[in-house]
Amino acid sequence: MSEKKDVRILAYESSCDETSTAVIKNGREIESLIVATQIKSHQRFGGVVPEVASRHHIEVVSQITKEALNEANCDWKDIDAIAVTYGPGLVGALLIGVSAAKAASMATGIPLIGVDHIMGHIMAAQLRDEIEYPALALQVSGGHTEIVLLKDPVHFEIIGDTRDDAAGEAYDKIGRVLGVNYPAGKTIDAWAHEGKDTFNFPRAMMEDDDYDFSFSGLKSAFINTCHHADQIHEKLNKYDLAASFQAAVIDVLAHKTIRAIKQYKPKTFIMGGGVAANHGLRDRMSAEIAKLPKADQPKVILPDIKLCGDNAAMIGAAAYNLYNDNQFADLTLNADPSLELPYAKSMLN
Repeated sequence: MSEKKDVRILAYESSCDETSTAVIKNGREIESLIVATQIKSHQRFGGVVPEVASRHHIEVVSQITKEALNEANCDWKDIDAIAVTYGPGLVGALLIGVSAAKAASMATGIPLIGVDHIMGHIMAAQLRDEIEYPALALQVSGGHTEIVLLKDPVHFEIIGDTRDDAAGEAYDKIGRVLGVNYPAGKTIDAWAHEGKDTFNFPRAMMEDDDYDFSFSGLKSAFINTCHHADQIHEKLNKYDLAASFQAAVIDVLAHKTIRAIKQYKPKTFIMGGGVAANHGLRDRMSAEIAKLPKADQPKVILPDIKLCGDNAAMIGAAAYNLYNDNQFADLTLNADPSLELPYAKSMLN
């Protein structure tokens, strides 16, 4: 019997303010990962400027394609598929990655795979350990806060979603009030560990029967507290503010996710997205799962911190699963900024 051939995927990610390429072997091994960050370009604006992001992607995408292949000791002949994020994200930014991937596919004849950005974030866990299915994922980032049921490596369903501000978005918005540069999450997390939950901010929808989230009220309560203090010339402790905000976010995320774990009984629990790098959230979820009866404790896979942000390695991991399922795209593939994973037929089935 001949030995099974290794599958190498060259992946592109350009959905927001990171341009990234990677070569991934067999969906588990990172042979190269290049990330060209734009954070400094956007910090002076307090957030991502789409036109600026698109221009930066154009400037570097060809160079980092060469770098990814060189770092992996690969030539085009060694690549079995080309994968690219085609949504959700900023339409101009997505189009740069999609155009680069399509051009490479057309020039080389290598098959093309379109990958959902959120599926990629969740599959970052696959680069750390083997996922046993069914699995449950808490996806927390700047634009998305979702609880996702993974029936197998390619069939995902949203069972809970944010109705307004995502958790990461709320972090950035309150960061501006505290004078923290974008992105604010890492600093707020660090400050939270220095303070105490003294402000008792609201925990919206925590006791609702569904698995949906809302962080708009928390954000408003935080901002109003700070503005009121300014008006009466009262100085608030920034560490306690950060700790109080983070406690409110984590309480809701942990409570609803643990309830979903109890209902759906997954074999693996995953976190994905930029907020999955938050040490407070990682510690809390691990601790809450450890409190469950042994028989009900899923395997916990928390992605490497460096893979929580946008990167092409996660796209290559997800693309490997689609490759094995024969889900290929053609040259009509286009950016879909509003792309969504499917919702579960019944949120409470």
